[in-house]
Amino acid sequence: MIFHSPIEPIYFLLPLLGFIIGLFGTMLGGGGGFFFLPILTLLLHVPTQTAVITSLVATLPIGLVGSVGHYRKQHINFKIGMLFALVGIIGAFIGAGITSRISSEQLKTSFGIYSILMALNIAYGTYKKKKAEGEGKTHNQSRKHKVLKGSFFGLFAGLITGTFGTSGTAPVLAGLFSLRIPIKMVIGTSLLIVLVNTFFAIGAHFLVGKIDLTLVYFLTAGSALGAISGPRLLSKTKIDRSENNARYWYALVMVALGGVMMVG
Repeated sequence: MIFHSPIEPIYFLLPLLGFIIGLFGTMLGGGGGFFFLPILTLLLHVPTQTAVITSLVATLPIGLVGSVGHYRKQHINFKIGMLFALVGIIGAFIGAGITSRISSEQLKTSFGIYSILMALNIAYGTYKKKKAEGEGKTHNQSRKHKVLKGSFFGLFAGLITGTFGTSGTAPVLAGLFSLRIPIKMVIGTSLLIVLVNTFFAIGAHFLVGKIDLTLVYFLTAGSALGAISGPRLLSKTKIDRSENNARYWYALVMVALGGVMMVG
């Protein structure tokens, strides 16, 4: 169901928050949904089930604009991206079914737990990668190994997208990092996966969820502008040398947000 909530004074902060989320979402590969849900539930006290579908709709423009921007900068690996996305569609529909059957508190706690687990996965994978680089070792993954990893993390990402409305950022990044592709390619490919997962998750939620278009308008007014700026700024940023540190920062942010959602 689609509805418009009354405009509250705090809503006028949402375009600024949306711009920041759109900017960093397209620079970090998360699409922004990972941050929309905590804002809607903790700051605006939107019911969790409504926040999930509203977050998904607000994320869609970021995924679309960001994917186009990264495509132009050649930051997308389509083979890997479509593997994640195709399997993720199945997970998105399963996740939508889960959301309608659990309470708001269970949803928030589950979100926190999955965020922390994925952060630990990224941190551990980065540690192994850094150690191998220090020893001068290279690890070439077989095609079968890549397909299995892509299928697992893709399904999990779709499940998270459908359940929490957060774009499945954590498992997408964890999966792409585990395949050891360059970080700029991780970011661009992640946005493509987020876009596909979000689109199908919205379809799965549409008949059972409540979309607050007032919140969507305020959030996307800024997020679309941020999504345009993100890929351009990233292309001018030299981050390859500090790639391992960037991965640790991803993990730290995930742990922090997961903890806030669990106690909020």
